[in-house]
Order: sequence, then C-alpha cells, then structure tokens
Amino acid sequence: MTDGIEAPGTTPATAALSAVVARVGTLADRLGVPHTEIFDTRRLSAASGVPEPVVKALLGGRPAGEPDVQARFLQRLDLLRRTRLKPNGRRYTQQEIADGAGMSRQQAGALINGDRRPTMEHCDAIQRFFRVHAGFLTAEDPEALTTALQSTEQDLLQRLAERDEAGTAADPLEKLLQDHGVRGIAWRAAQLPTDQHRDKVAEWLDMLLEGVKRPEG
Repeated sequence: MTDGIEAPGTTPATAALSAVVARVGTLADRLGVPHTEIFDTRRLSAASGVPEPVVKALLGGRPAGEPDVQARFLQRLDLLRRTRLKPNGRRYTQQEIADGAGMSRQQAGALINGDRRPTMEHCDAIQRFFRVHAGFLTAEDPEALTTALQSTEQDLLQRLAERDEAGTAADPLEKLLQDHGVRGIAWRAAQLPTDQHRDKVAEWLDMLLEGVKRPEG
C-alpha cells in the first residue's frame, strides 16, 4: 500500500508529535520507566493504527511518507481486524462487521477489499463497532501516533501523581506543609493568645522535624 506516498516536511502534526515524545520521555525518566517499554513500537502501532516501521521512523524524527486516504483506511482497518478480536480469539467476519456497523455485507466487503472508498459515515460506524476513538481510521500517521502517546502521557501523569501522593502521606512534615503551607502555619500561630502558646507550637514543630529528619547525604 504505497500508492500516494508523499514525503512530509515539518508540519503542525509532526511538531505536536515531537513535543509529546519529549514530554513522555521526561515523565518516563522521572518514574524510572525504560524508554523501550514506553516507546514499544508494536504497542504503539496497535494503539494508533500506524504500521510499526512507520512508528519507528516517526519516533526517530524521520519522514516516513504518508499514504493517501484510501491506503490509510485499508491499513488501519486491517490492523483492527488483526488486533481487535472476538472473545474466542477469532477475527470478526465481514458479516459481523456489517451487522455491527449497520451496513450490508456487500458494503462491508467492498470497503474491506478496497473496492469502495469509505465515507466519513462508514468510518464512524466501523470505529464505533471496534470501539476505537474518532479519527482512528482517518487521522494522518503523526496525528494518530500523537493521540496514542497522549494516552500514555496521561497514564504516566497518573502514576506520578499517585507516587507523589504516597510519598507525601508517608512524610508528616510534607503533608503539614502541603495542607497548610508555611504562611498558614505562621498565621495560625499568630492567632494564639500568649507567647507561651506560641512556644508550644515551636516546640511541637521541633519535635516533628526531629522525628522526620532525613539521613544526611
């Protein structure tokens, strides 16, 4: 399926891809996740619909060409049929796809075999049947890969938030500062009626600091 290939230059889509690749790489480093796991080309190909060699080229910042709309549709639909299987592990038949997408078997067969150009209505119906996001069958390769990596980015951000939350919960001083802040603690201490009360607060904070003092080095 090489008809209609054109070598793309720098476009908003490729710029957006470069940006999300950089962000995902930074998050992976912060979490100690290997880049080979995050940027696994087979996983990203299945998630985006982009052929694995094209994923590899785009991640490396190399132009990979861009198939025309018909070729792109056939590539993505073939990938869906190979990777989105029935509970018994078998592929969906043309008849099952036709029934699920609300079209005749003849229409589904013509689309699958490349004998008919798909309309947006066809694409939307097939995407709903396979439960993939809007644009899966039609987005240009850099845009499709960006969408897949944005999902990875959200997963990594969630993991980072959970890690930070767990670390804060384990450190009472950090939790105190997060809940009230230095100014908040000082303001509350200033509301106490006597120096004796404020000295008690200072004493309590000294005890807390001593209890959570981190090892040196």
